[in-house]
Amino acid sequence: MGEMGVNRKFGQIILPRMVTSKILHHQQLHDYQSISEISSTVDEPLGKRPLDGPKYRVFTGTWNVGGITPSDDLDLEDWLDTRANSYDIYVLGFQEIVPLNAINVLGPRNRFISKKWNSLIGKALNKEKSQDGAQLHHTTTNSSAVGCFAQEGYFRCIRSKQMVGIFTSVWTRSNLRPYIHHLNVSCVGSGIMGYLGNKGSVSVRFVLHETSFCIVCCHLASGGKQGDILLRNFDAADILARTNFRGGGNQKLPKKILDHDQVVLLGDLNYRISLEEPQTRLLVTAKNWSTLLENDQLVSEFLTGRVFEGWQEGSVTFSPTYKYQPNSDQYYWCFDTARGEKKRAPAWCDRILWHGKGMKQIRYETCNYKFSDHRPVRAGFITECKVRDADSMGRFMR
Repeated sequence: MGEMGVNRKFGQIILPRMVTSKILHHQQLHDYQSISEISSTVDEPLGKRPLDGPKYRVFTGTWNVGGITPSDDLDLEDWLDTRANSYDIYVLGFQEIVPLNAINVLGPRNRFISKKWNSLIGKALNKEKSQDGAQLHHTTTNSSAVGCFAQEGYFRCIRSKQMVGIFTSVWTRSNLRPYIHHLNVSCVGSGIMGYLGNKGSVSVRFVLHETSFCIVCCHLASGGKQGDILLRNFDAADILARTNFRGGGNQKLPKKILDHDQVVLLGDLNYRISLEEPQTRLLVTAKNWSTLLENDQLVSEFLTGRVFEGWQEGSVTFSPTYKYQPNSDQYYWCFDTARGEKKRAPAWCDRILWHGKGMKQIRYETCNYKFSDHRPVRAGFITECKVRDADSMGRFMR
């Protein structure tokens, strides 16, 4: 079996629990050439059910920036893949945009940093348009099924929200903005004393045409000790339970995360690898991702039904995203550290999951930005929206 086949074996992890348990009842997971063979049984109803509406390309990204303030000249074009000019919506989640010290956790919010990140995002998304002085036209193919009428226009931030170090920012092409409504935000703190915002989530809800979207940016409990995995599971369940979107007047809008048509959950989920650190390091050095993924905590917790039932994740074929020595390609444990300081083993802490119908993932990868001890992760989707009637669709396309 080729390296890519091995890598994909445990990469497609987030399957509906019922389907997975039935498969595992008859045959051990290791017997399959690729878990993508299993996932094909559920991709059709989850990702390809026709909604008879317009389709859009959605970029999602997550990055724990380690409390480091970005420089004024930080170029985000590579991470955001702006040169392709192929996305209609950008959904970005950051963790630790400020250091998680007592002043930032208990004191007033530092808005300067979030404004700076938004400025850098806007600069990257609109750079070519600003230089050319005109909107760029992106021609799509029939196979992509993304309407070219939605590919033009400057990007604008429709909603951003910060809670301590967690920051969520959503951007769309300007000519999509009239079709987006019922924007709302819900924050859940699950950190110190169970409610402070050093850990938790910032969720943004919006409706595009008649399809409801929910974006959940998380920072779950950290730690590699026995029992820490249960804290992460509790945080995830707590976020799903406590997130609540109010308002909407007389309209029946979704209130809870899983009530929405399409959901993306991203962030520093902090799940580690359940192996002894020396063994983990050897496997990382050998780039033996398949064995590492067999022992990934998120994989094991999902397959046992303890967390994220019904969610999906793309194939993990990239290197562990944590913990790097800042400004280096080397993992932290490769360097000498101060006495008593832990040399944390690498792990896939940073993940992007999704839930709902009408979504098809087209990429899932990491990028080589080095100033943090985490690498940023990105995923691309084609998403299909519902429209109220044919006439409204016609007005939109004209």
